[in-house]
Amino acid sequence: MEALTIHPQNDEQLEAIKSVLKALKIPFYKNPYKPEYLKKIQESEKHQKGAVILKCEEDIGNYFKDIESDVQD
Repeated sequence: MEALTIHPQNDEQLEAIKSVLKALKIPFYKNPYKPEYLKKIQESEKHQKGAVILKCEEDIGNYFKDIESDVQD
């Protein structure tokens, strides 16, 4: 199922949209987060995509072992 983000331009449009959704028994909720906050989260997720995550000493050792073997090749 898809999710939609709707940007009504005024309170009248907002109330009309809510009425239609209620009449069609489509569940909806108000997003509790401000758009600026959501934008920061999305930017953070973009930065994480290329990140290397090392969770323990073994991961660290393996990571540097792989780097050393790449340099020697």
